Formats: sequence, structure tokens, C-alpha cells
Amino acid sequence: MPTHDAGTGMMHPVLPPLRLGFIGGSIHSAVGHTHFNSSRLDGHFRVDCGCFSRTASDNEDTARTYGIATERTHASWHELLEREREALDAVVVLVPTPGHREIVITALDAGYAVICEKALATSSTECRAIGEAVARNRSFLAVTYNYSGYPMVRELRRLIAEGHLGHLQQIHIEMPQEGFLRQGATPQAWRLQDYAVPTVSLDLGVHVHHLIHFVTGGKRPLDVVGDQSTYGQFGDIIDNVSFLARYEGELRVQCWYGKTALGYRNGLRIRVFGSQASAEWLQMQPEDLWLSRADGSRIILDRGSGDANLARQPRYNRFKPGHPSGFIEAFANLYTDIAGHLRHFRSGEPVPNDFVYSARESEDGLLFLEAVARSADTMAWQSA
Repeated sequence: MPTHDAGTGMMHPVLPPLRLGFIGGSIHSAVGHTHFNSSRLDGHFRVDCGCFSRTASDNEDTARTYGIATERTHASWHELLEREREALDAVVVLVPTPGHREIVITALDAGYAVICEKALATSSTECRAIGEAVARNRSFLAVTYNYSGYPMVRELRRLIAEGHLGHLQQIHIEMPQEGFLRQGATPQAWRLQDYAVPTVSLDLGVHVHHLIHFVTGGKRPLDVVGDQSTYGQFGDIIDNVSFLARYEGELRVQCWYGKTALGYRNGLRIRVFGSQASAEWLQMQPEDLWLSRADGSRIILDRGSGDANLARQPRYNRFKPGHPSGFIEAFANLYTDIAGHLRHFRSGEPVPNDFVYSARESEDGLLFLEAVARSADTMAWQSA
């Protein structure tokens, strides 16, 4: 059990950290440093080995930066899986999305627990194959949808679940970015190829779908009409997506995400409208949750608010309110949940964890985004 530090309010583990091996995640990748730092922040994990890059110099430079011994720096992911079988508690797959399916299934079949960066795969069919590998091996898989780690997003989920917003009527969610129109932009090569689901949807759309599912407690989409367009400087790559979806319970969802919105580094915003109140959260101001009630009152909740029952928990307060925490800390919150979930799994007594998503939820997300793409092609509503 964790111990409580009265000075900081944090919960510190007394169990030894779980041992990770990285596949991908070099110091030159988009996500390597983020996973390295966030996984270790609260002492639940340590990184013991890796095949960080297919480029030997990048692999070696990353190992030195991360403090990984030469003999545990592997030239290929096949070598890592072969040699580290008894020495790890999980592997973390951080290669670009098109490479996930082969590595994740091979790791699961070899008996490893797997933590995988989103998107889990490029299609619902690939996600289903991964899910089948989890089932036949009775193994562990967690997918890192990190925005659900923000305390005020979790507070929003609690408020909705407890009925504080009343009957949910509308969600407006957007995730505009500017990377495909900025001067001198050089996206990674894998982002310049589309699949049945455009890569912008694998990159941003999976976050949007996950957040809707997360804050609503799992409401399911019924049908959707979508539009996809190209405005950037990289040929015919789709870089702008919008959709209107009908969800169960008469909930309507409007969404926009893309990479050609100049002025937006990452403009993730969620607005939820209910019959009794509405709430709004912005990723660029992550400490605040705006709440507006039917009596006309408007308040701002943060980690220091008396009404923020979840966000006031010690695990979310590495330092006291008024000293903002952000992206890395949100990622670390998710890694804490994954650690607890993995420890229960390894004990033979798995316990459901509402904060940890696996293959089934990823498959549902890709099925939905495939429906958005079909709708854009046919200019018609599609079942989701």
C-alpha cells in the first residue's frame, strides 16, 4: 500500500517500481521523453532497457541519455523480446502507429504485458486482431490516451456521473492545431500517408472519441455525418475533419479537429451542455473547469475548490493549488492508474479500472472514425 507524505500530500509507493522496456521512444521522437519522464514521475515504473530506434546512433544516444546499460540496449525489437522475457514487467510500444500491430501482437504472444501509445492501430480490423491476441494469451494491454489524466477532466467526468449537469444534451469538442501550415513544417514521414482512416484522425481523432467516451461514462454513438478536407502544404493528405454525431440518450456531439488552424498550438476544448448546467475545459488552461448553472451562477473549479471532490485528492496535488501542473503530470496520472491496474493483473486478481483503456475501446474508436471517413466520401449519414 502507498504511504502518505504529510508535507506534500502525495501518495508514495512502497512496492518496488515495475520494470519497463521501451520499443521506440528515442530522444528524437515525438513521444519518447514524455513517456520516459511521466512513467517514472511518481515512482511506479523504471525504464530498464530498450530498442529506442532502428538508427544505431540514435539508439545509443538515447540509451546514454536515459541511463540504460549498453548490454540492455538492443539493436532490434525482436532481440529485446527474446532476451528480456524474464526481466521486465511490461514493454512500452512507442513506434509510429503503422508499426503497432506486429510488435504488440508479437509481444503479447511472447507473454509480455504491453503499454501502447495511441492510436493502437490504423484500423478497427487491426485493433480486433490485437484484442484477440490479448484474449488468447490472457494478457494485459493498456493504451495511453493521456488527456484523460488531467485532474479537471476527471472532475468533469465525476460531475456528469453524479448528475450535476442534469440530462446531457450537447457536447462540442475541438482539437485544432497548426502544424501543417506553419512555415518550415516537417511532419514525420508516417504522418504523410493516409489510410482508410486519415492519419490526422489516428493522431487527433482518437483523442476526441476517447474523451467523449470518457467524460460521458461510455455513451455510445449511433450515427454520424462528417466532412474531411485538405488545406495544408503536403499534397492531398487530409488535415481537417469535422462531424456531427447522434449518441444514445438524445445526446448530440459536434466536433472539429485538424492541423491547419494557424494560431492554435493545441486548442483542445470540451464544452458539455446539460439540462441543469454546462461545463467547459481548455487544455491550454488545464487547471480550471468553468461551470454555469441554470440559476445564472458561474463558477470556476480548480484543484483547490471545495467542490472539486476528485481533483482535491492527494495524488493530483504534487504541489498545492495555484502552482499549475500540466501535460507531463497528466500523463503521469495515467501511468499511476496503469501501474495499479497492472499490479492487480499480475497478482491474479484483476480489478476493473475506469481510467485504463484497452483494445476493445480502441476498436470502438476506429470503427467510429471509419464511419466518419465513409460519411465524408458518400456525403451521407453513416451508422457508427
